[in-house]
Amino acid sequence: MTYTPPKVWTWDAENGGQFANINRPIAGATHDKDAPVGDHALQLYSLATPNGVKVTTMLEELLEAGHAGADYDAWLINIQEGDQFSSGFVDVNPNSKIPALFDRGTGARVFESGAILLYLAEKFGAFLPTDANARTETLNWLFWLQGSAPYLGGGFGHFYAYAPEKFEYPINRFAMETKRQLDVLDRRLAETAYLGGADYSIADMATYPWYGALVQNKVYEAAEFLDVASYKHVNRWVDEISERPAVKRGRMVNRAWGPEEEQLRERHAASDFETRTWDKIKPADAD
Repeated sequence: MTYTPPKVWTWDAENGGQFANINRPIAGATHDKDAPVGDHALQLYSLATPNGVKVTTMLEELLEAGHAGADYDAWLINIQEGDQFSSGFVDVNPNSKIPALFDRGTGARVFESGAILLYLAEKFGAFLPTDANARTETLNWLFWLQGSAPYLGGGFGHFYAYAPEKFEYPINRFAMETKRQLDVLDRRLAETAYLGGADYSIADMATYPWYGALVQNKVYEAAEFLDVASYKHVNRWVDEISERPAVKRGRMVNRAWGPEEEQLRERHAASDFETRTWDKIKPADAD
């Protein structure tokens, strides 16, 4: 049935879809609640979606590389329950999206995942080349991801996996764009080991959680539909990054689904990966 848009759009809170209950056309807080604060300078408020995993991976990579000042507190923001609309979270990110970072050492709030990666790379002098051309190429790919991932997630993922009904036009439209993006990545990774060049960087940390999860069929259950196995250079890159210890840890932080031994809902110390996963601390009356 053809849809005819009204002259003036109005908000229908019952518009359907998996995330309809958290979408609204206005900004700002819905309730007062202070953001929790831990002992470390870096306070992360997040969830283990692809955008959240970008930042926890970066922090764990910094610690793996010996940057002790990168130790952090990670607080779970349950977006299905509206935690992102609390006054404390909105103070850190007025856009009410995860992840958000507050640096108690500098007083800086940092929101948008790409901005957080760049902030941390510059703060610690790591995972971003200092050579002007190499830095520019790395930033090219970082910003490529920031512009491309919404077509994968909000476009393809939404209409293929989350929309209340399946429609051929949007699925075809965004499947075509997703495959084009995979081809862009595959051609680049045929030339270089990593997106920015010879060295692993924030460009890889940003891109892997989205396209790695897609290739490994961990989001949308669309690997066969998109024939992801045909992108051999992307698969090589995904397999290599997946084995990095910091990546394995980063994917666990602020995760509240999946195998309980892989869920570290809050992270406050390196030892938490061994002692505070959900299988070890789950309350008896929890779901």
